[in-house]
Amino acid sequence: MPGGAGSRRLVANFDAGDDAVVLGVQGQAERELARGAIRDAIAAELASLSGLAPAQVALYTPAGQVPWAELGYPAGPRRAWLAISHDGVLSVAAISLRGPVGIDVSCIVDIPDWEAVARDYLGPDVTARLAALAPDARPAAFARAWSEREARLKYLGRELVEWSLEGDRELSACRCLPLALPEGYAGVLALPP
Repeated sequence: MPGGAGSRRLVANFDAGDDAVVLGVQGQAERELARGAIRDAIAAELASLSGLAPAQVALYTPAGQVPWAELGYPAGPRRAWLAISHDGVLSVAAISLRGPVGIDVSCIVDIPDWEAVARDYLGPDVTARLAALAPDARPAAFARAWSEREARLKYLGRELVEWSLEGDRELSACRCLPLALPEGYAGVLALPP
């Protein structure tokens, strides 16, 4: 099965012209095991997509850097861009052969200090939209907004930083699509405009 045992494709509003694939692996709460499971799914999916043997697919996931893969074609190596996210028992990954991608997944939970976190990281407009929601609708909306910010940052190869007007402008360099995820999760895929 493409993507390896236990993985599945997980994206809504996906346009095949985007040349990106999203994979998800569920059921592993231990972080290192989850990382291994999603990496195995990525390698299996890339081998399936490329027609290469799994040994010809090399994944690079250095700490603090954007992950990537190298496909060992006979005519020369080709790069694949990757983005990976974990939360709870769900791991997701985006794969693109054309350029950068970003992805993020968040558990939908009630965050007591959501307003301070939103103000610091999501900005005044998002904070105002969240404040206008009914309390029971806020956790899902917060998780979606958080995942969108994280996916955009990953697309740009950046770490999480507090909100700024200049930074917000830079984050508009990509478009975002919602992921179709199991109940209790929100996620976003970031692609070129």
